[in-house]
Amino acid sequence: MIRSNPPWRQRTLALIGLAVTLPLFGCKDFLSVTDPDIILQANSAASAVSLHNGAVLRLAQAVSGTQGPDALFMFGGLLADEWRSGDTFVQRNNQDQRIWDPTNTFNAGPFRNLNRVRTQARAAIDGLRAYSPTPLTNVGRMFALTAYVEVLLGEHYCNGIPLDSVAGTSIAYGNPLSDDSVFRLAIANADSAMANLGGADSASVANFAKVIKGRALVDRADFVAASAAVATVPTTFHYDVTHSVSANVNQINALNNGAKRYTVADTEGVNGLPFVSARDPRVPTQLGKSTDLIFDSQYGFRVLRQGIWGQTGSVKIATGIEARLIEAEAALQANDPATWLSKLNVPRADSTLLPVPLDTTYRPIAGTKLAPLTDPATPDARAKLLFSERAFWMFSTGHRLGDMRREVRQYGTFFSVNTVYPIGAWFKGGVYGDAIQMSIPVEEQNNPNFQGCTDRNP
Repeated sequence: MIRSNPPWRQRTLALIGLAVTLPLFGCKDFLSVTDPDIILQANSAASAVSLHNGAVLRLAQAVSGTQGPDALFMFGGLLADEWRSGDTFVQRNNQDQRIWDPTNTFNAGPFRNLNRVRTQARAAIDGLRAYSPTPLTNVGRMFALTAYVEVLLGEHYCNGIPLDSVAGTSIAYGNPLSDDSVFRLAIANADSAMANLGGADSASVANFAKVIKGRALVDRADFVAASAAVATVPTTFHYDVTHSVSANVNQINALNNGAKRYTVADTEGVNGLPFVSARDPRVPTQLGKSTDLIFDSQYGFRVLRQGIWGQTGSVKIATGIEARLIEAEAALQANDPATWLSKLNVPRADSTLLPVPLDTTYRPIAGTKLAPLTDPATPDARAKLLFSERAFWMFSTGHRLGDMRREVRQYGTFFSVNTVYPIGAWFKGGVYGDAIQMSIPVEEQNNPNFQGCTDRNP
């Protein structure tokens, strides 16, 4: 389920039982059979709304609500500097160690799940228009979800992304696209979202689409247009995916706080940010007792837990804070450090934007405030501070890996792979590899148009 601010009034009534199961993208299952309870195309108002509701649930599951293969926000954060593998599974260990491996079976899940959101949203749009055209915002929401997952695909995966499509039970294999081309599609779909509004949730869906568009424009280095796209988004705005015990437990909590298969990273591999030692109220953490070890207990490392999300905690996937950060970056690119600093300090001045720690065992405690930033004066230090602010405000929400790639791609004068990504000795032995983005799963080679990543450029 997705919740916006204000809350989405339409509580999805059939998210589990009526959610759509679509074919795997880029491959065919010749052992599959037709299930009469599965809705592939709408033929009534009820089925169109069910497709819509199913796409909403699929998004929550794709980003933070599935395990084994893991949801994107966790697995992508392993390759970045947000999480470390506390597990014995080689798939998580290799991802954490930056080992490039298209055959990593955990890599297939997030890619497929994001594409399932995209194709189901397309089916929902067709069904809603034919059988349930009001409220029109339902159509806009599906375009926004499509744009959002396209941004995530472009930020996380290598160039050469095949975007297949589905018509009934038939697969239309897509041609490989560059990340930049996928971002352009996201911008177009965000515009379509804003062009299809009408209903109680219109303002929230509009702001969601504006943030998505701004994010995609930043990915394309079009900073002026990005700033304009988000200018009217309130700083207090947020659009959430929600979790429940019955449908999709929050896996950021389950895999870290519960199973201890993930542990919060702190200055990982020389270059990683101090998500724990900074004692920043945006990322409250807890160090386990001396006997409270990560799941892979043979190494003797105590687990570091996050204190933002509980078992059913909602995750903010687009916010007004991000809008201010986009405006700040545009000012930095325009050599306007005064506006840059002012925009960074807007959300820092509002303590209500900070997460409330799960309980008093997490530090910093509730009520801790952020002091205003001062200008570090040099261009490289300003860029470093910008990306640090983005990382702490949007911890484990699918932004960090894309930002690390942008640091290298757009700010190469100041940063390189070896100054941004974890390097040197890996904490379980051996050294870090050279992966800087996620590989498109090898299973996609069942698509005759796809032969692997076009390149591994940032």
